[in-house]
Amino acid sequence: MRLVAILTTALTVLACAQPGTAPAADSTGSAIDAALAGPHRSDANKARDVYRHPKETLQFFGLRDDMTVVEIWPGGGWYTEVLAPVLKDKGTLYAAHNVVPASGEMPNALKNYRAKLEGNPELYSKVNVTALGPDTFEIAPPGSADMVLTFRNIHNWMGRDYAPKVFEAAFRALKPGGTLGVEEHRANPAVPADPKAPSGYVNEDYAIKMIEAAGFKLVAKSDINNNPKDTKDYEKGVWTLPPTFRAGDVDREKYAAIGESDRFTLKFQKPKG
Repeated sequence: MRLVAILTTALTVLACAQPGTAPAADSTGSAIDAALAGPHRSDANKARDVYRHPKETLQFFGLRDDMTVVEIWPGGGWYTEVLAPVLKDKGTLYAAHNVVPASGEMPNALKNYRAKLEGNPELYSKVNVTALGPDTFEIAPPGSADMVLTFRNIHNWMGRDYAPKVFEAAFRALKPGGTLGVEEHRANPAVPADPKAPSGYVNEDYAIKMIEAAGFKLVAKSDINNNPKDTKDYEKGVWTLPPTFRAGDVDREKYAAIGESDRFTLKFQKPKG
């Protein structure tokens, strides 16, 4: 009788399932896979996947393909290459890049990023480029975003003395209940935090306190991007490691064997109330 009951329950579940449908998470996972394998990504960028774990990281943050997402300081667009294809049909992507300085000359990073978008309109024509820092922090319309993401950037803002303002901007842009996903080079916790982060490494507890001061609540941590091989004591900072190799050919094989930096990966939420 027990076996019959189990089989009856299983058949009932199958009968209730909607044919041809799949959970949103599965749809997004497939879209991430397709973006990662796409011909628009260079071999050099694909080679970073083994260190940056983009699919696992985005799934940890809870990305869905129907979200409005803000990527803060996308740099050369490494993550934009994944986010834009995933979001282009049902979602919205804002890219809050380096602001044009008072001189009016566009920074090379922004110039190259815009050229990247313009060179592949099929993928990138719906990317909304906005600006961030040092005096411009309207990264997206207030309360419009489901998710704000930033990858390996906190040290840049700390060095420019406006990191707290960035997280305040992220808080304003998010809907109540929205997610802030953060990845950053993790400093040695035994070494006192440096507010300027000149090595490129940031103390995890220091970052959490700063982000929570903007109103966020830490809801989850992940070890996806941990790298215990990273000793974090290099003369030329985190840029000693790949992909930068700032030391040139000096001990290059040693640093290549270490791989990219040890990173904390944190998920915050803007309170619903």
